[in-house]
This record gives sequence, structure tokens and C-alpha cells, in this order.
Amino acid sequence: MSNNTKTKRDELRQRLIDAAEDEIARLGMVGLKARSVTQTAGCALGALYNVVTDLDGLIILVNSRTIKRLSDKLDEAGRTAKTPEGALKALATAYVQFALSERNLWFAAFNHRLPDGQDLPDWHQAEYLALITHLTHPLGALLPGLSTETLALRAQTLFASVHGVVQLSLNGQFAGAPREVLQDEVQALVEALSLGLRSS
Repeated sequence: MSNNTKTKRDELRQRLIDAAEDEIARLGMVGLKARSVTQTAGCALGALYNVVTDLDGLIILVNSRTIKRLSDKLDEAGRTAKTPEGALKALATAYVQFALSERNLWFAAFNHRLPDGQDLPDWHQAEYLALITHLTHPLGALLPGLSTETLALRAQTLFASVHGVVQLSLNGQFAGAPREVLQDEVQALVEALSLGLRSS
């Protein structure tokens, strides 16, 4: 493949991701249509399948962007805190704010499912796991005696706890906190968990 051809292919790939990201942000995953995306990107329908395989592959690329942006927000939030408890609260606040402000993209990132028999690419799974590492430093300060493996598992459990509360709320499920108090409820959860960890 010549440099010129590769450049054009990369540019088309970016246009397709941009178009899909915009469509998901506005309409959610259910609103994502191959014909609409390719029309916005200025290419033929068949070009989508040549450049990114299929719609699932395109959603993965959009989700990768979303996870990267969320990770950047968490990184920024974690660096401003003075204490481990403060860091955990700041991370939870940033997570809730991102989910509320980027609801459709957040849903796509955490609810997209590939057809049976297909797995997410290893590089994309690693991006999700990297989100959890934002918790390991403050948790390690609260629980200095934990092994690396146990600390990683504890961080995963804490992430899942906050994520579950957010997911239930944004889904409007019976156990979900009303959105207007979601931030307060997540803060209360993290504070209770921090106190429990301190005393364990």
C-alpha cells in the first residue's frame, strides 16, 4: 500500500469514526446506521466494510475514544486530591459527571455487546482495565498491607460498585437513585467504603 493510499484510508477511517461518534452521541447506539454514517463521512457504503470491517468494529473504535476521554477525566480528577479518600471521591465525581454529560456515548462504551462467539480485541479490553488502575494508588494508600493482586481486585470491586449505582440510575431502574441526587449518593457510597477500608 502506497503512503498516499494509506493516508487516504486513515483519513476515511477517522471520518467514519467522527460520524459514528456524532450519531451515537445524538441518537444512541440504536440510532447508528451504516448508510447514514457513510453518507456523513462522504464515502460509499461498501467503504465502511473495507476500512473498519462492520458496524460493531466501528462502535469499538468510538468506544475506544470514549474510554480514553473518560480516563483523561479520571486522571485529572485524581491529581487534584490531597488525601486518598479525597482522591476516591474526586474520581467518583468525575465518573458520574462524565456519565451524565456523555450519556449515550457512556452507554455505548459499557453496553455494546458483540455477537456470540466474538470477543473484544485485547487492546480494547486493556483500555477498560486501565480505567480501574486510577483507583489503585489511593486504595493502596488506604490499604498499604495488601498484595498487588488483592489491591487490583479491590479496585475492580470499588469501580464496579460505583458503576453499578450509575448504571441503575441512568437506566431508570427501581433501585436506581434519582439522577438529581446521583452525585450525592455516589459520594455517600464512596465515603462509607473509605471509612470501612480505613478501619479494616
